[in-house]
Amino acid sequence: MRILALITQKGGTGKSTLAASLAVAAGQAGERVAALDLDPQASLTHWGQRRDADFPMVDRTTPAALAAALGALRAAGYSLVILDTAGIDSAATVAAMRAADLALIPARPSLADIEATRPTFSALARLGRPYAFVLNQCAPQLKSGRVADAVKALKLLGALALPLIALRADHQDAFAFGLGVTEHEPNGKAADEVRGLWQWANREMKE
Repeated sequence: MRILALITQKGGTGKSTLAASLAVAAGQAGERVAALDLDPQASLTHWGQRRDADFPMVDRTTPAALAAALGALRAAGYSLVILDTAGIDSAATVAAMRAADLALIPARPSLADIEATRPTFSALARLGRPYAFVLNQCAPQLKSGRVADAVKALKLLGALALPLIALRADHQDAFAFGLGVTEHEPNGKAADEVRGLWQWANREMKE
């Protein structure tokens, strides 16, 4: 069983939306997926409550209960767990960092967002945990000067997951309906990007 964590100490980066859509994309690719919500805001939990589909399994947990929850999921035959964490430095964030086979750090293409990633990737580096940045909510053309500058900056700080994720209404619409973006608009550009991101993360966790 592999563990993929979405971690950032800055809110508003689209972390929970990405966690939800990645969980669906991984399930569609054949993984047996559980999504665990460690964020007190419970955005991922509420998304799960809006779903009609029977996958992924979505549940809430706490830092103290995380190890036991992961053990139970492993025993039940789950192949992938996605952890959604609070956008603050917290016990839940540290617990997710320690458990993760790969941590994805979402950031928008702005100086403030990139600077805000420093505590997160510094903590992951101290713990010796693999991580990569996800450049999220980019301008749809993905070639603006701001996006290009953000790509250069993040590559200097660590690995950059691909593809870049554009700001598209499909993400917000899918989340509002309890769907992954690959369910909401399977042939759309947003769905292609999320499938690509899952494929990238899957390869990284297998290496």
